[in-house]
Amino acid sequence: MGMSSNPSYPTGTLINGKWRGNRYVVERMLGRGANGTVYLVQREGRRERYALKIGYDTLELQSEINVLTSLQSRRKRNEHRARRENPLSSYFLEADDFANGDNVPFYVMRYVEGKPLHHFLSKNGPDWLGLVGLGLLDKLCTLHECGFVFGDLKPENVMVSKYGEVELIDFGGTSPIGRSVKQFTEWHDRGFWNAGSRTSDEGYDLFAFAVLCLRLLNEEGLKKAALQLPQTRSVDELFKLARNLPDKKLSSWICLALKGGFSGSADATELWRNHIYNSRRKRPDSMDTPRWLKNAFGLSLFVLAFTIYWVFRF
Repeated sequence: MGMSSNPSYPTGTLINGKWRGNRYVVERMLGRGANGTVYLVQREGRRERYALKIGYDTLELQSEINVLTSLQSRRKRNEHRARRENPLSSYFLEADDFANGDNVPFYVMRYVEGKPLHHFLSKNGPDWLGLVGLGLLDKLCTLHECGFVFGDLKPENVMVSKYGEVELIDFGGTSPIGRSVKQFTEWHDRGFWNAGSRTSDEGYDLFAFAVLCLRLLNEEGLKKAALQLPQTRSVDELFKLARNLPDKKLSSWICLALKGGFSGSADATELWRNHIYNSRRKRPDSMDTPRWLKNAFGLSLFVLAFTIYWVFRF
């Protein structure tokens, strides 16, 4: 099992793969987590950019690779679904050791462009929660079908494109179903609220998703509820926050997820699609027409009418 000293690699660093021989140029660091550092890189001789994760522990990194390859295999088995995806968006590209003298392990995956979930909704408004939430539930559903639970579900681990497409990032906390959750963030953890165990099951991710919604819609209320003493803290505080939401369909869905009332993520996703997404549908093509475009259209109609008038007059 190899360990690294977790150095930072500046822009322009050339990462040479010891076994496969591919070379990647570091553009910048994307983030640092509990078990590795992720860099935005460009493969030498190619235009595409990728995310490259340098790990601290070979076994921990291998468990992430197993998740990514499982997701990728599932995508290949479902070609009809893959055709709706970006063909360049393979979950996993390759794994190797950085031949810098220490043989530091790394793997290369797709680079997800976008904003963290909370930043996206802050900019675009809560009306997008229906679409974005459905996309996130779909991703969790696929992960569960592959036999894994995401675990550390929080806004920072969800990236959203400008058109509302959702991707999960940082699979370091992913655990096989039935095992203990490897990583979690207190607010989103079922055990933190004395609402259940930290065993990896579909309900764990659905609980975290429900808290995620509460955090996005009422972070101050969630923060206040989390300040209670561990022995008095309970899921009832989350129920109160959910019931105060103006959207009663969303409130009911969240309450059901908090008490483990879904048979699984497929059931939860279907209910979200029918009762929340369809009632607040927000797609790019339904966005208001920009004022400048309306003005330009009006001006073009005026010019056309004026031209027709002069043609027929003379």
